[in-house]
Amino acid sequence: MKRRTLLATAPLALALAPSAQAADFTAFLSGLGARARQQGVPHSIIDQALGGLTPNQRVIHLDNHQPEFTLTWAQYSARVVTAARIRDGQAKRRQLSPVLDAIRTRFGVAADPIMGIWGIETDFGAIQGNFQVIDSLATLAWFRQSPYFGNEAIAAMKIAARGDAPLPRLIGSWAGAMGQPQFMPSVYLTTAVNFTGRGTPNIWTNVPDTMASIANYLRKARWVPGLPSSEPVLIPPGFDAALAGRQHRLPLARWQALGVHRLADAARLAPATEASLLLPDGPTGAAYLAYANFESIRRYNPSDLYALAVGELGRSIAA
Repeated sequence: MKRRTLLATAPLALALAPSAQAADFTAFLSGLGARARQQGVPHSIIDQALGGLTPNQRVIHLDNHQPEFTLTWAQYSARVVTAARIRDGQAKRRQLSPVLDAIRTRFGVAADPIMGIWGIETDFGAIQGNFQVIDSLATLAWFRQSPYFGNEAIAAMKIAARGDAPLPRLIGSWAGAMGQPQFMPSVYLTTAVNFTGRGTPNIWTNVPDTMASIANYLRKARWVPGLPSSEPVLIPPGFDAALAGRQHRLPLARWQALGVHRLADAARLAPATEASLLLPDGPTGAAYLAYANFESIRRYNPSDLYALAVGELGRSIAA
């Protein structure tokens, strides 16, 4: 659940000399701490979270090299939808079948998108990141002059303050996303759930809580039960690429009349089901139909490549 896809022009902080950067960052942290106190975060948590921080240069570097913007679909999908990840996902899906069935009943979200998101975000929990979350968020809030990341840093302090996880446990990605589903702190506070319905959600080490929390996010993002997010299709030579794009929605029957060919194993859908045609690498590359649930996944990470990869991995694991 990363807000990684918010590229901006180089902030003014880059133009400052190192000493001026340090002074500017110290002043920024003072203001951030004051805001946190106004929202009820204890002084002890604020001091522990912000004391001694300096701008994290690794975070700044990664912010300017986001793969969803620097790779083609062919490159990106080859990187994230790997044979090893598919095999691992298939084994875990078999092992967790009763949990996934219970989650589908409770939230209306099938296993495919849950496995796709879980696999791409953290390799099924194996790689959750090694950045101190508040360090990353404070750096991004200062570097981008971003109220969003500042609010997320305060949300992370609130998680520690209410006892859900101590500050040393708040480890995650360079963009501040946490745990196996890579939730931003504010999303954890509003959306993470305990699978049993009792107690504090544990998205760091508890797999059923992780899966239920992903499902709850998609449910809140208006997931439609029984509808795929996307599917690969074939288009005829000379197809009008001007018809492609998320903003151009047509009934499935209309796409088929235009020559878009669905594959034999495609889900059974009503002819009136609306879809968009996506050509991520242009008219000579792969083609996909994207349905309403594609937008639910884009709420998780607002990148077309990410949402396509979640669908691709989920389908491959199911197969």
